[in-house]
Amino acid sequence: MGKLHTSQITLKVGLDENRVPEELTWSAEDGGIVNEEAKAMLLSVWDSKNQESLKIDLWTKDMPVDEMKVFFHQTLMAMSDTFMKATQDEKMTSTMKDFCDYFAEKLELKKD
Repeated sequence: MGKLHTSQITLKVGLDENRVPEELTWSAEDGGIVNEEAKAMLLSVWDSKNQESLKIDLWTKDMPVDEMKVFFHQTLMAMSDTFMKATQDEKMTSTMKDFCDYFAEKLELKKD
């Protein structure tokens, strides 16, 4: 069976003279996103042949540390949700969410 449709997600990284990211943009035309600005990105892919994950972590030099902490918290929460969808492992998902709560508490991200 042939492919019915392909979709492309594009990342563009603008670097300074020291090859430090100054600009991140991404496009996902199927989603209606074209050259949308971002300050940070985390990309992981699974290499089935070598049984390992490969990753690219980038953030612009003007990404504020307080926003990076929120970004990590939200990413950890999203990973917990994805883990649940992929594995149906409620016990470990609950443990992951507990860690996310602890993470937010220690970084004082929770607003009363």
